[in-house]
Amino acid sequence: MEKSLTLLEHIKEQFQCEEVDVHTYSPLTLAYIGDCIFDLVIRSVIVLRGNRGVNGLHKSATHIVKAETQAKMIEALQSDLTEEEMAVYKRGRNAKSHSSAKNASLGAYRKATGYEALIGYLYLTNQMERAVALIKLGLERVEMEI
Repeated sequence: MEKSLTLLEHIKEQFQCEEVDVHTYSPLTLAYIGDCIFDLVIRSVIVLRGNRGVNGLHKSATHIVKAETQAKMIEALQSDLTEEEMAVYKRGRNAKSHSSAKNASLGAYRKATGYEALIGYLYLTNQMERAVALIKLGLERVEMEI
């Protein structure tokens, strides 16, 4: 039986993307893709838990996929991160962004950026099991229900 490809492997294959050392990506690039992956995981859980109107789906997602919630999640997860994961988080947190969150403090925005960089890093290094586990644990620790 043929091994099925991960989403990332399938994208790389179909679009002939060259291998790139993820460590060469800027932390804001990691956060850019990590934001999407975090959003995809949250939206996937919401949709898989039941078909309902788009407005209800959107309301369920938006209270989770915001900087303040992500900042709380990463604070609750720090003791569970490996050294490498913590280094990626800190690079993302300390990156100088030219934009800011609309509804969050600068501190929360930076922590959220670090968290998104970590999720992006895990995705790009084909560690989605770890990314999903951290998202689930973070939600549990901040007592956030999807």
